[in-house]
Amino acid sequence: MINKLSHATVYVIDQDRAKEFYCNKLGFEVRTDATMGSFRWLTVGPKTQPEIELVLMKIAPSEMGPGLTAEQATMLRSLVEAGVMGGGVWLTDDCQRTYAELKDRGVTFSREPKEMPYGIEAVFRDDSGNWFSLTQAKSDSS
Repeated sequence: MINKLSHATVYVIDQDRAKEFYCNKLGFEVRTDATMGSFRWLTVGPKTQPEIELVLMKIAPSEMGPGLTAEQATMLRSLVEAGVMGGGVWLTDDCQRTYAELKDRGVTFSREPKEMPYGIEAVFRDDSGNWFSLTQAKSDSS
């Protein structure tokens, strides 16, 4: 039986640049930063959610990790850079406030906060091109 998700992967162009983005702009913390030969295992996560680790996986041919071929790495890189890869939904108690804070830190948004059937949502991209939803869930009393 599966109990819960502990790690999720986001493919990135440059791990150092991604680490700076996720930690300095989004306010996450580094959970693991270890090298095994030429392979680097880098994970980050929100300070308020210690049980989840976001793997910042470099897009590169490798025998470790996803084991991408050169051709697959090229295709994946072009998809990430084109902004077609979605990374998930980050929850916030106040979408407008968090949007303003992240925008001030240089985070690029493709959509400003907007009222949606499920709450208030803004959409941003990381430094590689992956997009994420920033969502304030609709309260039960709405």
